[in-house]
Amino acid sequence: MNCIFLLSPAQTGGKRAELVLNPQAQFPLARKLHGGQGVALGELFSFLSGLYFRGKLAYAQGFARPPAGIPGALVITSNRGLVDPDNLITLKDLIAFSQVPVDCNEPRYRRPMERHARRLADHCADCKFVLLGSVGTRKYASVLLPALGERLMFPKEFVGRGDMSRGGLLLRSIRAGRELEYTPLAGAVVHGPRPPKLERLPRPTANLISNTSRHGW
Repeated sequence: MNCIFLLSPAQTGGKRAELVLNPQAQFPLARKLHGGQGVALGELFSFLSGLYFRGKLAYAQGFARPPAGIPGALVITSNRGLVDPDNLITLKDLIAFSQVPVDCNEPRYRRPMERHARRLADHCADCKFVLLGSVGTRKYASVLLPALGERLMFPKEFVGRGDMSRGGLLLRSIRAGRELEYTPLAGAVVHGPRPPKLERLPRPTANLISNTSRHGW
């Protein structure tokens, strides 16, 4: 069965975002943005979020099985719906992201998400959609479930874990070549006891995030 991953967004209003938005910043990503160049959404959100987003993106790139012409990973954004992580984002785009809350009562967030979810449901009949993000909040599920229904799933091992633990779990899974078990989000128990701490990962010797081809989404 085909599988597309839906990745929750990075925090665009935190301290890392302040570093990027600082016009005096000298690190390459910030210099690109302030110089008028675009940066891939996946690269930008990996910087803003750190381990958690890197884990989600690496896992999605490793295990996605999308239909032809559809990205295997799509990133939830605050005002542009579901976006290919290869799409280039400008400084203006980042500022716009930060001005819209990820809130299911916010129409600037909800409407493009609903539109893209319906498009996925219509064009990807034999496909499951796996949410890599918080399942204990309704801000993603309440928007995606009406269109995707029983095909919207999440990793069972996410229950009880915080962001950093989920990111670590995903990185360990991709290193081991072991895909997690998924369960439908509709009606699922999404709160539970905190699982044991993960063993410490050795320092990586190579970038786990591989380059993927650009899709027109």
